[in-house]
Amino acid sequence: MHVRVTLISAARGTSLLTERFDDDRPLDEAGWHEVRRAAPTLLPLGVAELRYCSPTPRSRATGDALGLAPLAQPALSDCDMGRWRGYTLAEVAAGEPDTVDAWLRDPRSAPHGGESLLAFISRVGGWLDTRPVGDGGRVVAVAEPSVVRAALVYALKAPPATYWNIDVGPLSTVALTGHGGRWNLRIDAAA
Repeated sequence: MHVRVTLISAARGTSLLTERFDDDRPLDEAGWHEVRRAAPTLLPLGVAELRYCSPTPRSRATGDALGLAPLAQPALSDCDMGRWRGYTLAEVAAGEPDTVDAWLRDPRSAPHGGESLLAFISRVGGWLDTRPVGDGGRVVAVAEPSVVRAALVYALKAPPATYWNIDVGPLSTVALTGHGGRWNLRIDAAA
């Protein structure tokens, strides 16, 4: 069974410098402006049989603004950052530099008491592999940038450390084609 899953990164809810772990902030003014500007290009993705989003306010708002009426999926939640939730990376690093360093080096570690990077990638990959759509079907999902990164690492069977080398900008899209456990990255030519 061959399907196409298009992932859309949610519009911004805050500047990158003030981004916090498990940031549940809604879209900011710049995010709404980005969605309005990108909508004509992204609206055709609404033909997908299945439309999902991360359960964050900005993912849901992005999907709604694009006319997708997406269904929130807990499996598309951001990585559970435990006691680091609500803090910036700089704030945590200032108080726990050795712990942050260990977390960035070892994908199995979860010094914050939440989810390890490896567990996060596996959770998102499990969601990707179990989409209930027929052969030739299309799925679209609006998700946090971290979720898109995790999906790419999983789909490409890349080492978990690759996660740190993938940049996903607001409202960027990536398509994966294939089926459970066998995915290809699809890069389309500009229209």
